[in-house]
Amino acid sequence: MPPAQQVPLPDDDLSTRYGRTSPVVRRAIAVFVIFVASLALVWLAWVAWFQSTPDVESELQGFDIVSDHSTVARVTVQLDDADIEARCLVRALGNDHSVVGEVNFKVTGTNKRMLHTIDIRTERRTNAVELVGCSTDRQKRPR
Repeated sequence: MPPAQQVPLPDDDLSTRYGRTSPVVRRAIAVFVIFVASLALVWLAWVAWFQSTPDVESELQGFDIVSDHSTVARVTVQLDDADIEARCLVRALGNDHSVVGEVNFKVTGTNKRMLHTIDIRTERRTNAVELVGCSTDRQKRPR
């Protein structure tokens, strides 16, 4: 017996068999897709703007090991607005990368870039200092 051959059906036969989508439904689907895509683009623009304009930025400038139980860290902090209160966390790390001391400090009252000198008491000699970052009530992720 010869193999069965498939013959493509003309568009008229398919539309007769299955029916056509009405132009109103096609237009409604297109409008809905455009609306959802527009919302997604607006949301993406808002997220990009929000993440690029933080309330507070901080940077570790350096540190000095004063003794086996004391380290001094230098941190610059810049607030977006003088009315914002930021909380910053600096950690001293030992040779085994464990935390041997840490200091939380608050920064408020200025929107200029300020250098802060932080004394960290440690339980043993410090090998490195890590600035975890600064956060505010609106900015939960430390920067």
